[in-house]
Amino acid sequence: MKVVVDYDACSSNAVCMGIAPEVFEVRDDGFMYVLNENPGPEFDGRLREAVASCPNGALSLEE
Repeated sequence: MKVVVDYDACSSNAVCMGIAPEVFEVRDDGFMYVLNENPGPEFDGRLREAVASCPNGALSLEE
């Protein structure tokens, strides 16, 4: 599964980082970074939760 971010919609609120900190990180510069665009299947549940929890709808997954 590949993580896709619409950076124009992303407000770097760190909701995704709270759910999957191994995949998402909001740094001191105030921007969200994807640490691993293609995480393994063990992250599927948390990635789906992060996508569903994003208040701006900035996250999606490509399978």
